[in-house]
Amino acid sequence: MLRVLATGCLLLLSFGLHAATESVMSLLDNRFRVDPSIEQVTFVIYRADNSKPVVLVRPDGKKYYSWRNADNVRWYEESSMDIISIDNPMPGPWQAVGKVSPKNNIKLLSHLVLDANEFPDKLYQTERIKFTARLTSDGKPLVLRDFLDRVKLKVIFTKFVENEESLVREARPVPVVMGEFADDGADLDEKAGDGVFTVSLPIDIEPGKYRVRITSGNGVFLRAQEQEVLVYPTPITSTFIQSRKEGLPHTIVVSGEQGMIAPSSLAVHVEHKAPDEYVMYKQGQAEVDAMKVALEVPYNGDLGIYNWSGMVYATDASSQRPLIFPITEQSYSVVEDIDLAESRRLQEEALAEQKRIATELMILQKREDDRQRSMIIIAVGNVVAILLGLLIWFVVRKVKAKKKALPEMQLKAPK
Repeated sequence: MLRVLATGCLLLLSFGLHAATESVMSLLDNRFRVDPSIEQVTFVIYRADNSKPVVLVRPDGKKYYSWRNADNVRWYEESSMDIISIDNPMPGPWQAVGKVSPKNNIKLLSHLVLDANEFPDKLYQTERIKFTARLTSDGKPLVLRDFLDRVKLKVIFTKFVENEESLVREARPVPVVMGEFADDGADLDEKAGDGVFTVSLPIDIEPGKYRVRITSGNGVFLRAQEQEVLVYPTPITSTFIQSRKEGLPHTIVVSGEQGMIAPSSLAVHVEHKAPDEYVMYKQGQAEVDAMKVALEVPYNGDLGIYNWSGMVYATDASSQRPLIFPITEQSYSVVEDIDLAESRRLQEEALAEQKRIATELMILQKREDDRQRSMIIIAVGNVVAILLGLLIWFVVRKVKAKKKALPEMQLKAPK
């Protein structure tokens, strides 16, 4: 009995070794099969460091190169990796020819889908929204880190224009990239490499109607979703009231617009930094049915430049959507008190000096004008005198000539 069991174990072990050998042989041969149901496939091919890109061979023998391929092929290459995406790939056995790494080899990703949350129909200028998108392969979360590290998520806003396609390229609105993010676990992204992108998206554009395009792309994998949204002016205002009296605090007032912000929903967090880098935090929330929050910041009279910034949390009145508005950093200065009486005296002296200088300039200008006028009169008088002298000389000459010619023409009458 033991001999039979031992023989069976040996047979199973030999079959297992044979199967493992076939799997290794298949990997070393760099062959992989594409199912007929696949409409789009992405190959992630690992190769030796600093080696040339692989040559991809179709089932019918046609070759694709990184520098020459068909329109339905997109190729991204690095020093030790190729990522090749093919639309409507030919079913059957494919092969990658090159220095493919036997350790990582080749991975196939099919039916890649970008599933993104929809934007609210109404956005507010300057707000920050939490945006989430997911990448799946065959309906399952895509967790291949080497691929996810190279996928970028872009959110693009384009001003809405009717019949945009009919306009010439120069007349079309310019798309604005609002954010480009990766699944790297930074900022609001909860976990790196889990196929989920979560970011804080800034709505830093002018109010109006926009087309929003959500695209994930690394030069190979491209998927897009489009949506139309309305961006309204910001419903939040913040005012800093600076104290001029030591011991009397500064006041920061944050208000929400009636009808846009739900009453009692305002909450404010402020970070105040002194010239010596000391940071003070102030927080507050609106009273019942109130639309504003007032925070007091102590003032001790220390001179210098102060900075403050903050975050405003609220709720949309119509949709009850949570809202977040950052308050950009602002600054104010505290300087020495000014002696008003001395300042007024100096100002009066400056005005008197300006008047004196203006009077002297007027006198000098008048003298210059009089001098120029006198010179003009003298010049004109000289010209007139010369012309008059010439005229007299011409008349006298004419008269003399006439008298000289007259005796010769006179005849005496006979007696």
